[in-house]
Amino acid sequence: MIPPGHPQYFDLEDPVIAHLLDQPMTALQGLRGLVVIDEAQRQPALFPVLRVLADRAEQPATFLILGSASPELSRQTAESLAGRVEIIELRGFDLGELPSDAQDTLWQRGGFPRSYLAADEEGSATWRKNFIGTFLERDLAALGFRQSPALMGRFWTMLAHYHAQVWNGSEIAASLGIAPNTARAYLDALEQTYMIRRLLPWQANLGKRLVKTPKIYFRDSGLFHTLSGIHTAAGLLTHPKLGASWEGFALEEILQAQQPDQVWFYAVHSGSELDLLMEIRGRRIGVEFKRADAPRATRSMHLAITDTALDELWVVYPGMRSYALDDRITVRPLHDCLVPQ
Repeated sequence: MIPPGHPQYFDLEDPVIAHLLDQPMTALQGLRGLVVIDEAQRQPALFPVLRVLADRAEQPATFLILGSASPELSRQTAESLAGRVEIIELRGFDLGELPSDAQDTLWQRGGFPRSYLAADEEGSATWRKNFIGTFLERDLAALGFRQSPALMGRFWTMLAHYHAQVWNGSEIAASLGIAPNTARAYLDALEQTYMIRRLLPWQANLGKRLVKTPKIYFRDSGLFHTLSGIHTAAGLLTHPKLGASWEGFALEEILQAQQPDQVWFYAVHSGSELDLLMEIRGRRIGVEFKRADAPRATRSMHLAITDTALDELWVVYPGMRSYALDDRITVRPLHDCLVPQ
């Protein structure tokens, strides 16, 4: 990896570098090998030039483009570099790259490096609070989103009450005094900036009334805790959202480790449900998240196995031992679910 300060590393937050790349063809066409362009979302006009450079017959240079998600960046990439680019989504720390005893700290503080690595709980909470303020006041606008920072802050905080629950846009809109379409636009902005995951429901013709509304998850557990007013490990363990917090954290870790081909949740209005349904290389795996000492099989689990034709069902809990509940139902510690299938 080329380090900052190298002649082939371009940081577009540096005004001198940004001015240099006002003439991108002149600056880039003579370079060879790896070229890194950081904060590329600040200069979307760069992408048509990158298409020309990527199409050169001899391909003397490879370009690594770094930057935050934005509608403009996504549009430019799709229009200018289709078929020429691989998009890699980067997140914060995950359990696969941390010590084996890091689970509780990562869950409480989230994966942003400065939050996780803070010297103490107070320092971590302060960093997250400042990050949220900066994201609302500066980053959203810089990424092309024009929502009111104050109203977005209220919306984001209210959304914490729906973490791991079905989205109810009309209810949130009524509480905030905005139109349902406006609430949906706010949710879209948080989803496109990787703050929120919208998990879609599984649909099939089962003769049952399936839930058709997506579920909402905070992608970083530390930000969820801050917006929920949870600032310490002790506060988390006594909070009413403890189970929902564990579910969202474990779900993100499993998705990061397994990289499934498709994901959904499954629920019917009569009560049967499945927190996560994954297809991984032709196999269908269901996941239930239980923050309990010794989870047991339920009627809902057996119905979900039949309705969704599962190959196996994992009941993920924060314990240390794995044990079978049935021929296709296994209770598994979170760390056991991180080995790719």
